[in-house]
Order: sequence, then structure tokens, then C-alpha cells
Amino acid sequence: MNTKTLVSLSLLVGIGAALHTVVPGIFLGMKPDMMLTMMFLGIILFPEKKSVLLLGIVTGLISALTTTFPGGFVPNIIDKFVTAFLFFVLLTFIKKFHHSIVSVSALTAIGTIISGIVFLGSAYLIVGLPGPFLSLFAAVVLPAAAVNTIAMVVVYPIVNGIMKKSNVATN
Repeated sequence: MNTKTLVSLSLLVGIGAALHTVVPGIFLGMKPDMMLTMMFLGIILFPEKKSVLLLGIVTGLISALTTTFPGGFVPNIIDKFVTAFLFFVLLTFIKKFHHSIVSVSALTAIGTIISGIVFLGSAYLIVGLPGPFLSLFAAVVLPAAAVNTIAMVVVYPIVNGIMKKSNVATN
């Protein structure tokens, strides 16, 4: 992994951290996780196992540090790590379509739903949930999937165009 890749990934994580910090909790301490969009974008632009590992760990830690969910520290770490690798696996299955805005958007929605299920499931097992699973899923995860998908539709073409014009090598 070269320095340009690390800088690009750190910028995406930094933007995700800022978004994650400023987005308020909307239902029982849970908030839409905009950091996922930046993590998914990093995986799409740099689809290597080392990058996925790094993104999963770093976004998990930063997300855990900025969570408003009661007892959400460990579930955030588990969620981002698992979601990063599951997203990477899904991306490799549709490799020939991964530059399409439709496939990238669909993967973002699926990845956000996976993240929500992993987060809520691990939070349920570790600390318990402040409300019913389905209520939390419907009130936070599904809207987050919609918001993240819309964000990816807007951001992906811009970032992809910048990456093509720059010297940063993407796969």
C-alpha cells in the first residue's frame, strides 16, 4: 500500500468522521451512520484486502469514539470490521459492474443494511437494545440506507472523476 493510497483513505475516513460527529441521534440514541458511505467509497476505490482491513479497523474505532448509542463502543467496532469485509466480498462478486453508479448505489444500500443488522445484533448480545430490534431497524437503519445511497449517488461520480484525473492508482 503506497502513501497516496493511505492519504486518500485517511481523507475519506476524516470526512466520514466529521459527518458521523455532526449528524444527531434520531431515535433512542441511534443515528444514521454517514461514515459507512466513506468506508464503502474507500473500498470501491481501493479494493485490496489491506485497505479493507485498515478501513474496517479505523472506521470502527472512530465510529465507536463518536457514538451516541448507549454501550455502542464495542458493537461499532464489530460492525465496521464485519461490514467492511462483507462489502468487499459483495464487490468482488459483481466486479465487472462495480464502476456502474447503479451497482455502487445498490451495494451501498445493501452494505448499510448489513451494517445495521450486525450493529443491532451485536449490541443486543453485548449490552442490550433500548427498544425493539424491528423499531430500531425501521427508524434508523432503513432511513440511513436511503441517505447513504443518495450520498453515494452524488459523491461517487465526483470522487471517481477526481481519481481518474489524479495520479492515484485505483484498481
